[in-house]
Amino acid sequence: MSSFAITSSSVSSDVIPRAIKRLFHQASIGDQSYRFMFKREPADEVVAIDCETTGLNLRTDDIISIGAVRIRGDHILTSERFERVARPDADMRTDAIKIHRLRQIDVEQEAPIRNLLPDFLRFVGGRPLVGYYVDFDIAMLDKYILPFIGIELPNPRIEISSLYYERKYGDAPPNISIDLSFSAILADLEIPSLAQHDAFNDALMTAMMYVVLRDKAKRGVRIPRENNQAVFDPTGG
Repeated sequence: MSSFAITSSSVSSDVIPRAIKRLFHQASIGDQSYRFMFKREPADEVVAIDCETTGLNLRTDDIISIGAVRIRGDHILTSERFERVARPDADMRTDAIKIHRLRQIDVEQEAPIRNLLPDFLRFVGGRPLVGYYVDFDIAMLDKYILPFIGIELPNPRIEISSLYYERKYGDAPPNISIDLSFSAILADLEIPSLAQHDAFNDALMTAMMYVVLRDKAKRGVRIPRENNQAVFDPTGG
């Protein structure tokens, strides 16, 4: 989970275009051995993911670690996890090192991200991908996946900040201050804060958020709002 400024909002606004794109990808996939990505996975299974990167520029920055964990129903399957560090092509900048605590020397012996893709794609299969501002993570992954198999990730996406917004602010009056930061979600859902900007820890906390928010939605439970809301801060600050 990057702490650089991210201003994405809900990822559900282009559901129809994505459905059309999924059909196009299914017909045009370059490597037929990856057609399993379009297979319906076991019911009620999703994968929480997180990527640490050298920055937020999709063109010039690279992934340096990927964390993912499977969720089945209300159970987080910590024994079914994906955790890898990759050697980026981009230089490791000082500001990024301060966040994810991985130095050039820590990654120089690791495989490049393209070598990790087969295992990652088989791990996620066709399951929906859950994330915090998941569009960014998927866009970074697609930078490598598209030239590798000829398509982008076709998996449905579930945005944690959107689920949280619906439970807390979905019935809010106009002009209320909104805080969608990672720390605010953790606090409201009473989820323990693990060491952040570690890809697997962030994926695990995201998985816990998903399970709690899913349960609240099933039971019709909303998250209480204070009279004085914090100012809007979507960046996790």
